[in-house]
Amino acid sequence: MDSYPYSQGLVGRSREVAQLDRMLTAAHSGHPSIALIDGPPGSGKTALVNHFAASRTSLRVLRAAGVSWESGEPFGVAGQLARECGEEWDGGQAEPDAGPVGVGLRLLELWERAQEQGGLLIVVDDAHWADLDSLRAMRSAVRRMSNQRILIVLSAADDQYSRMTDPVKEFFDNCRRDAVHLGPLSPDEVKALAGRRSGTSLSSPAARHLHRHTRGNPLYLEQLLAELPPDTWQDWQPVLPAPARYSAEVLVRLNRCTATTRALVEACSVLAEKASTADAARLAGIDDPLPAVDEACATGLLSAAVEPGLVLLSFPHPLVRASVVGSLGLTGRRQLHHAAAQVVEDPVRRLMHRVAGASTADPALADELDHYASERATAGEWSSVADLLVRASRLSSARATRQERLLRAVDAMIGAGDIPQAVTFAGELESFPTGTLRAVVLGYLAIMRGRPAEADMFLSQAWQSCDAAQRPDLAARICQRRVLDALGRWHAPDLVMWARRALELVDPTDPSAVESKAIVGLGLAAMGRPAEAVAAYESAAASTIGSAQLQRFQLGRGWLDLALDAPEAARRELESAVPTVYRMGSTRISLWAQGWLARTQHAIGAWSEALETVERAAAHLAEVRIEMVRPLIHWTGAQIHALRGDWDSADRHLEAASVGMHHYEVMLLPACLARAQVAEAQGDYERVLEALAPVVGLPSRDGIDEPGFWPWQDIYANALVMTNQVAEADAFLLPHEKLAASRTHHATMARLGLARGRVAGALGNTDAARTHFEAALTHLARLPLPYDRARVNFAYGQTLRRAGKRREADTVLKNARDGYTALGALTYVERCNRELKAGGLRTAHDTPGGTRLTAQEEAVARLVSQGASNQEAATELFISVKTVQYHLTRIYSKLNLRSRSELAAQFRPTDDGDRPQTGRSGATRPPRP
Repeated sequence: MDSYPYSQGLVGRSREVAQLDRMLTAAHSGHPSIALIDGPPGSGKTALVNHFAASRTSLRVLRAAGVSWESGEPFGVAGQLARECGEEWDGGQAEPDAGPVGVGLRLLELWERAQEQGGLLIVVDDAHWADLDSLRAMRSAVRRMSNQRILIVLSAADDQYSRMTDPVKEFFDNCRRDAVHLGPLSPDEVKALAGRRSGTSLSSPAARHLHRHTRGNPLYLEQLLAELPPDTWQDWQPVLPAPARYSAEVLVRLNRCTATTRALVEACSVLAEKASTADAARLAGIDDPLPAVDEACATGLLSAAVEPGLVLLSFPHPLVRASVVGSLGLTGRRQLHHAAAQVVEDPVRRLMHRVAGASTADPALADELDHYASERATAGEWSSVADLLVRASRLSSARATRQERLLRAVDAMIGAGDIPQAVTFAGELESFPTGTLRAVVLGYLAIMRGRPAEADMFLSQAWQSCDAAQRPDLAARICQRRVLDALGRWHAPDLVMWARRALELVDPTDPSAVESKAIVGLGLAAMGRPAEAVAAYESAAASTIGSAQLQRFQLGRGWLDLALDAPEAARRELESAVPTVYRMGSTRISLWAQGWLARTQHAIGAWSEALETVERAAAHLAEVRIEMVRPLIHWTGAQIHALRGDWDSADRHLEAASVGMHHYEVMLLPACLARAQVAEAQGDYERVLEALAPVVGLPSRDGIDEPGFWPWQDIYANALVMTNQVAEADAFLLPHEKLAASRTHHATMARLGLARGRVAGALGNTDAARTHFEAALTHLARLPLPYDRARVNFAYGQTLRRAGKRREADTVLKNARDGYTALGALTYVERCNRELKAGGLRTAHDTPGGTRLTAQEEAVARLVSQGASNQEAATELFISVKTVQYHLTRIYSKLNLRSRSELAAQFRPTDDGDRPQTGRSGATRPPRP
């Protein structure tokens, strides 16, 4: 039986509980089934069932359990269930000729009596050891159920599947179609479990480390949290043992092996995660290792992967390895590592074995680690650099050297994007004496956490205290951090200035110079110098850029291409900048690349791909906590879900993207745009203006208003028109139109042309409006921007309809609807349908009571019945409030109604796309476009 107790409540199984709840509801509705809960031992199968049963007090629970030595006893489990009902009947022994069908019928009779007072939950633990006859009897009982309120739950360990007989396997295969599978807990759930289990507050890195060690198994987590002292989790990557009981079981198997096999297993425990048989055999002193490999695999101590000319050995679970390592003792472990340093061929692995075998400070070895870290830094492999420098720090004897190396290690952690791990060291760093490097590192951390005031304080201190002539490398690093700070503030002149200073201070191959060079093109483009920006990236592409550093240039070029109306080229560059595994690239750069890749995919209409990109990035972001990129990631998710009418998901991304005015501009801009675009999709233009008010109020404007980077201007101008602030929209548009024209930025000219067409239409100048909309469509003709094209057509059609050009409006609105349909923008498809209905080209419509309304009267009636105010209905239909009031007067007269509530009752939701939308709270939302 699964023994994980969930002593302080269930953690991380809400999805599985909901799945069981659905099965119970189905069973109570006349659709009985056998629910299978499977997962590895210790995954919490019994705990899940106990929690489920305890939270539904009206259920009566009957329990049975299989055991290995009774799995061949006919109807053994059935007998247990009968006795649970008070029946003095021992399964098939009382009715030897009944068979599974007869026993199933008898069980059903007993269960029907037992569930008279309420529902019945029948639980069979360790069902993988249940006898086949009992399983068949339960299946026969279920086949004959109709309106019984009964749910049968079987819990089984999936690692026992291979040991089952074929008929039992077939039975469980039939159950697996609707199985509840218990996977590992996530690192965040590990943190929650630790807090509930013993009040232990795990840092995110400690939770990840413990998660990897236990593979998220709740039983092993519980055991280790109970057995290890709380201060274990304060150390950096502590060497964790296996739980005592688990270790004892492994050592029993190890002690039964031959001496040769034991030596091989012990050798593997100190080698790489996947060790070659040749290395393991040399370390164990074995001439012919294959018999030992066979025995180790047969006992479950090792796993072998056979490749041409190579057999790789690994442990089936990290806890097996930890058990073997723990049995060696400190002396045995040190001796094996020293021996391994002489056996393995790779120089890095030899170095790491020497480190693992060191028990005291070793300055010479620390110097070697530092030297190798410097080589890896040149290639931008910051994760490796951080690991090497932490180890070098611990092996250093001089206090100042230890501190300097730890500072550099944390700096590399930030460069790798491991912000949670860097944060765990922040307190220790703040205790160090004030110095330039300390200020540089803490400033870097503040940037990644989205804290501009703190970053400015530390970086100003660093620059003032640094002697650039004596330490040009350190001065260049400060410049590079200033580049990132300027990027966060979206202040292009500062970005370019600090980048050029960094390039003047150090060799072009220095990491600070490479990173600065990779981003200077963005600064040039944001200053309105796109030709220089392109030339900078072309020059970089012509030079040789190694490994992980190439990722930075691909991100910069992809971001630039998107801003310069070349989304297909942007997609190629950004897709290349996303992977980090094989090139040891930066997680920080990868997340930025994914954020802009999602924007690119949105622009070209690949919305499903964009949402996949967002979800992958969001999951990674939850681990590394790089705040600076958070709003960018969630911006696209919020917008697409809103356009598709998934308001709960849109709200979830909006919440994740939210920031305050104290954050960086590069965080504020996507957060505000996300709020504005969701509000626009809801037809709430007052809220659009409210969402963009912080952007309007930003004091530094040049880079923010530069065409192509942050497309907010047309959204704001459109909202001004839709809220009857036409003069304000006219004045607002003029400088932006002039700038877009001077840059010949076609996408921006098209978007602003939409707003200008709205202005002309609102002023009654239909011919001018038509000219502006047609010009906008011309700008988009050669650009792969389907959403922008549909958006222009929709505004164009609305404007024509308001001007009375109904037949012409119909054609344009159908074009808009076709574009939105192809994208899956259901919110706007429905709005197009309403516009077409309101156009009046068709005959009047019958209301539910048979009275005929005109198309526009019906559109007003449906909107008002859904809770829209007169102003909201006017905005939605692009007509005046007085026109709405006029239509309502006629509607009330025709339908003999006296109030909005009576109108709402008359126009109940239908299947024609006009039903009200509800949000998370269940309240009706404003009318959707």
